[in-house]
Amino acid sequence: LLLTAVLPLAAVIIVLLITWGISINSSVAQERERNPLAPTTSVPKCSLSRVCPPNHIALRIRSGAADIVGPTVCFDGKIIMSHALNNVGPGLNIAVINGELCCDLELRFDPKDILAHLKKIKRGMIVLVASFDDVTQKMTNEMREIFSEMGSTLIRSVKRRDSWVFAGRAGTKIKSLFEKQAVNDEKNNIYGGWPEMVEVGGCFPRAFSD
Repeated sequence: LLLTAVLPLAAVIIVLLITWGISINSSVAQERERNPLAPTTSVPKCSLSRVCPPNHIALRIRSGAADIVGPTVCFDGKIIMSHALNNVGPGLNIAVINGELCCDLELRFDPKDILAHLKKIKRGMIVLVASFDDVTQKMTNEMREIFSEMGSTLIRSVKRRDSWVFAGRAGTKIKSLFEKQAVNDEKNNIYGGWPEMVEVGGCFPRAFSD
């Protein structure tokens, strides 16, 4: 009799567990449908301390160290510019994000070519910049103005051999929170004729809205 009474109870418990499991899976599936950009991993990208929210992209930009070690740019968990990749050089190192995983790297050394390239960048595109050695040799006032329109507030003060990193959005004039500068000062330089390396990192908004 005891066994007969236990079996229906066990059956009820099994049914409840199965129903609960289906409910949980259904809730997870519905959440993914509502928020398909939600990260599937809890591991932060680009060595950040936290995982970026769904509407942001992880990035980290590090300037060059003196004229020895080139800059490094990480975007959405991928190193897109570095000395090891052999796609950096003295002066301005620029990555223009044409999509979430695609970038156009700027390695031209002629000021006219650099300026022409900057003018072609479409409004709203993400622009990442890292200095190496000396950015002022090829820098013009018109270039500084373009970077200002991308949200830079320090570019007008960048001088010879200063370290500078920046992430902004073309043509928006919205002050960027991703910018840092180390001033070349013979009394305080840690690399002889060059200041310290600088870097910025964080979660950058994916989409642009007016």
